[in-house]
Amino acid sequence: MKLKFTLQHTDVNSNARAGLIETDHGMIETPIFMPVGTVASVKAVHIPELKNDIKAQIILGNTYHLYLRPGIEVLKQAGGLHRFNGWDKPILTDSGGFQVFSLSGMRKMTEEGVTFRSHIDGSKHVFTPESAVDVQRAIGADIMMAFDECTPGTADYEYARKSMERTHRWLERGLKHFNATQPLYDYTQNYFPIVQGCVYPELRRESARFIAEQDCPGNAIGGLAVGEPTEKMYEMIEVVNEILPEQKPRYLMGVGTPQNLLEGIARGVDMFDCVMPTRNGRNGMLFTSEGVMNMKNEKWKNDFSPIDPNGTSFVDHAYSKAYLRHLFIAKELLAMQIASIHNLAFYLWLVGEARKHIIAGDFTAWKTEMVERLGRRL
Repeated sequence: MKLKFTLQHTDVNSNARAGLIETDHGMIETPIFMPVGTVASVKAVHIPELKNDIKAQIILGNTYHLYLRPGIEVLKQAGGLHRFNGWDKPILTDSGGFQVFSLSGMRKMTEEGVTFRSHIDGSKHVFTPESAVDVQRAIGADIMMAFDECTPGTADYEYARKSMERTHRWLERGLKHFNATQPLYDYTQNYFPIVQGCVYPELRRESARFIAEQDCPGNAIGGLAVGEPTEKMYEMIEVVNEILPEQKPRYLMGVGTPQNLLEGIARGVDMFDCVMPTRNGRNGMLFTSEGVMNMKNEKWKNDFSPIDPNGTSFVDHAYSKAYLRHLFIAKELLAMQIASIHNLAFYLWLVGEARKHIIAGDFTAWKTEMVERLGRRL
C-alpha cells in the first residue's frame, strides 16, 4: 500500500495539524517524533520498551551506518531491518547524505556522487543518488529519503544555490531509479525528497516548488539546525510550508529540542527526529514537563520525588531523582537506560499532547505556556 496521509484537524490560530499516516507496517498519528536507531538499535533501549514505555510508532535508521555495519548483505539475508532488529512497525531511513557530508576531509563530492572513507576502518566507498536507493531497498525502510547535500547553515548564497541545484539533479536521478526498481521484501516503500536552500528564502521557495512538483507521498525539510540561528530556522520552515502541499506529510529532519518541536508543529510540521533525547539522556540531562534537569547535580541527592516534577513517570517504574542521580554518579549503565527511556517517552508524550490540543482547538495557548516551561533549568 502506498503511503496514505489523512489530514484530520488544523489549528485555527496556527498552522499546526493533526493527521494519520498509513503504511504497510501500521499507522502513525501526527505530529510524531521518531526515535533514532542509528545502527539498528535505539541506544540503550529494548524493542519492548520502545513499544510499551516510549510508545513509539515509527523509528529511524541511518543508511550510512547500516551500510557500513552490519552491511547490506547481512540485512538482505535477514530479510530487511524489520526482521533483523525485531521492530514490526514503520521505519524511516535517511539517505546517508548528512553523515557523508559531515565527514569533512574524508570525502570528495562530484556531480556523480560522493566518494568517502569509512570512519571505522578508512575503506573507500561511493554513494550516488542511485546507490542510496539500492541501499535503502536492502534495508527495507517504509519511508526512504532522497540523497541530498546538507548545506551548512553558514554557507554563502552562491554555494547554497549550487548545492541546492545539485540536490535537485540528484533527486531526479534518484527518483528515476526508485521508480525503475522494486522493493526486495513483501511491502511497499515510499520515497521522500528533501527541500534545501540554506537560510535564503528565495532558494527555499525555489526548492520547495521543485520538490512539490515531484508529487512524492511526502516531503522533507533538510539543512536546518546546522549552524543557523534558531529564529532563522523557524523562518525557513514557514517559507517552505507555504508551498509544500497540505495533503502530504512534512518531515523536519534532525530537529530538535522540545521547544523546537512545538514551534515546528505550530508552523505545519508533522514529523521529527533527533538524537538529542538519547544523547543528552546518556550524559545526565533529562527533559521534563517543567524544564530540564542535570541529574548529576548535588541538589538531587536527597530528592526522593519522581523524575518528572509533576509526578508523571515516563518510564514503567517511578524512579526517584535521588536514585537516578546515584546511578549516574556510580556510573551504572542502568542510568543511561532509564534516562534514555524517560527522554524518549517524554518526547512522544509531548507530541501526543500537542495532537490532543490541536484536536481540542486550544493548541496555541497550550504551546505558548509549554514553551516557557520547557526552557527552564531546574
